[in-house]
Amino acid sequence: MSIVQKIPCTIVTGFLGAGKTTLVRHVVENAGGRRLAILVNEFGDVGFDKSFLAACGIEGCTEDSIVELPNGCICCTVADDFVPALNALLDRPEPPEHILIETSGLALPKPLVQAFQWPAIRSRVTVDGVVAVVDGPAVASGAFAEDPAALAAQRAQDQSVDHDNPLEEVFEDQLLCADLVVLNKSDLLDAAARAQVRAEVERQLPRAVKVVETEQGRIDPRVLLGLGAAAEDDLDARPSHHGEGEDHDHDDFETVAIPVRTAITAGDLAARVEKAAETAGVMRIKGFAAVEGKPMRLVVQGVGRRISHHFDRPWRGTEPRDGTLVVIGLKGFDRDAVAAALAG
Repeated sequence: MSIVQKIPCTIVTGFLGAGKTTLVRHVVENAGGRRLAILVNEFGDVGFDKSFLAACGIEGCTEDSIVELPNGCICCTVADDFVPALNALLDRPEPPEHILIETSGLALPKPLVQAFQWPAIRSRVTVDGVVAVVDGPAVASGAFAEDPAALAAQRAQDQSVDHDNPLEEVFEDQLLCADLVVLNKSDLLDAAARAQVRAEVERQLPRAVKVVETEQGRIDPRVLLGLGAAAEDDLDARPSHHGEGEDHDHDDFETVAIPVRTAITAGDLAARVEKAAETAGVMRIKGFAAVEGKPMRLVVQGVGRRISHHFDRPWRGTEPRDGTLVVIGLKGFDRDAVAAALAG
């Protein structure tokens, strides 16, 4: 079967909080009637991204078109989770015309691209392109730069630490595999900072790759879909910190889901999230909550110490209004301190 006959898949990668889900949602909202399906992966056993995507309320963005793979990074669960889920989509009476695969923020894209060589799916799908979403302000702040003092402190606590900054390692692997880089949140940077971030990103790229600046993931779907990279046949051009067959785990990171009570106001909860985000090692906070007197569900997003919130849709009649926030951080972050901050 030729590449033209294969169903194209776009892998959307990028570190925690870069804006992958927002970008995917924008693509779905502007797909122009194209029949899309989404495979979304969560680091942890509580899903957020599927619910956020399904809340868009537009044609083609339904519960059935979104498949969630929770509790682990997709790059580590290819045989058990990814391939069966992909085959289930392909076996539908009306299979999708294009599949978007949103990886966990901690996933390495190359093992996922390699999976497209598996006999069970090789003749049916192709990797149309790997899109790396980059958090511009995070790069500008040095979040992915090596910190010798912090690394030395981590090694002092855990003698098994024998690698570089784990954030830097994941971030670089995502760039090294990319066919397109989306420099997101560019509106939060001035001209000098944008130039600095673009230069840093281009320095990491092993080959000529287009870099596109965006705000809130707003990009023409035609820029992302139809790259025709056939990335599974181009693995040698995509170096990685992890060699083929080398074990890859996420022992440097951990996640916890914390229930949160109904907030008096949205600002009240945002203040509690901001305090929780100050806990050492916390990298990402995301989830939903209820606000007194409000019929809408509150979405809360925290990336580092940048907190945002908005109401996305009405609570459904039978839907429990239980607020839950998912917190992802470096191994050993103080869960009790985070829970206490969120409790207020």
